[in-house]
Formats: sequence, C-alpha cells, structure tokens
Amino acid sequence: MIRLDFIVPEDIPAIELYVDQVTRFMDQHLSGNKRSEEDKILTKTMINNYTKNRLIPPPEMKRYSKEHIILLIYIYYLKNVLPIGDIQRLLGPMTTDFFDEEKMSEIYESIYELEKPQYFNIEASAAKAASLVEKKFPKDQDEYLNKVAYIYLLGYDMFSKKRLIEKLIDELPEYDPKARKAAEAEKKKAAAAGRAQKTGKTGKTGKTGRVAKAVKTGKTGKAVKTVKTGKAGKKTVNTGTKSAAKPAGRGAGRTAARDEGKQ
Repeated sequence: MIRLDFIVPEDIPAIELYVDQVTRFMDQHLSGNKRSEEDKILTKTMINNYTKNRLIPPPEMKRYSKEHIILLIYIYYLKNVLPIGDIQRLLGPMTTDFFDEEKMSEIYESIYELEKPQYFNIEASAAKAASLVEKKFPKDQDEYLNKVAYIYLLGYDMFSKKRLIEKLIDELPEYDPKARKAAEAEKKKAAAAGRAQKTGKTGKTGKTGRVAKAVKTGKTGKAVKTVKTGKAGKKTVNTGTKSAAKPAGRGAGRTAARDEGKQ
C-alpha cells in the first residue's frame, strides 16, 4: 500500500555541501515519502533550527559534512514521532562522542542493515492487523468501518511503540549541552595546565622567563640596575656610584680657599 524511500550508505556524499545542496540531496532521495507534492523533506529554516537547538553541530565555513547529513537523516525520521527535546537527548552524545566520519558511517551502515529485516516485520504486522479487522468488519459489508478499525489498530500499534521509545529515552542519562561544553572547556584547561607544569620542570622558559639587565644613570650619578622578571614585574636595585669622581660643591670651594690663604 505504501512505498518508502531511503538513503543507502553509499549514496551519502563524502564531500562537504552547502545548505542548498543538502536540501536538494534529501529531496531527491526521500521524495517518495511525501504525502503531497507541496510537502518539504528538508528546508534551510529547518536546518537552522536544528543547529540552534543543538541537534546538529554548526557547519564549518557554511558547509555540511557527511556526519551532518547522517544526523539530518536520523532527525527526518524521528521528528514525526518525538519532540525536539527527546531527539536532542537521544542524539546529543552522538554529536560529541561519535561525530567522526568513520564512526558515524559505521553506525549508519549497521542501522541500515537492521532496517531491511525490520521492514518485513512491519509488513507482516500490518497484514496481521488487516486480517484481524476483516474478521470483525468485512470490507465487502462496510468498507468505512473496516478502515476505521484498521486505522485504530495501526494507531494503537504506533502509540504502544511510541510509549516504548519514550521509556527508553527516559532511561538515558540527562544531556545538558551547556554542562557538556563547560566540562570540555575545563578538560582543555586542565590539559593546558599540565603542559605548563611539565614545561616548568624541564627548565624551559617562555617570553616572561627572560632576564634582561640594564644600567641607567640618574642625575645624582647613581647607577641603577633594572631587572625584568616578566612583562609587568620590574625591580630596581641601587648598585652604588657609577664613578669615583664627584662634582665639586660648595664645601669643596671653601676648602680650596683656606688652603690658598695658608700659602
């Protein structure tokens, strides 16, 4: 009764795409899932909202990688069943712990392989529900009641599975993107401190570890040694007179006059 389009792993481009190319790619491969021609598989606004809600990481230089596209495929199927908050909690760790082309590709390929047998399980389940309805509401007697009962059984099946999904999500650890970001920053800070400590033990000095000496002479003839210990740390030390010769003052003039008088 229905035909579902899907994206095989080999069709996902390994090159980075701009947003218009991403929406075009999704529409080309999933257009068979539309209810009407006016429906949109993915739009630029949707992608921007997913980024703002941290469902996908921001693009690099406005380009989206293979990992971004895989996440967008997950979101496409999940958004019809789950609210944004549940999708964020489910896929949050995927964006931080598995956002690597090799890892993401392996996960997608494995899930894709699981979808094949699951499709036949869904088909068998839908056929069994139709058979049960036919026994109570034969289609040739009342087609309307037959469809109502069939839709109800399918809806009941979907509701039951949705409740199971919600229960599984509730068992996941809480995902706080802000706390996760703060933890990553703290981790980087600790790593930087460790590198700085290691550098200090090996005796290496940076720009602030250089010692420069200079001798300055003031108006009084005293030599001053300035030691720079860093950019802001200056220390001055008086080292004594620069020269033994001192300029003659008033006392020296009076002594010279007395000597002359004695002569």
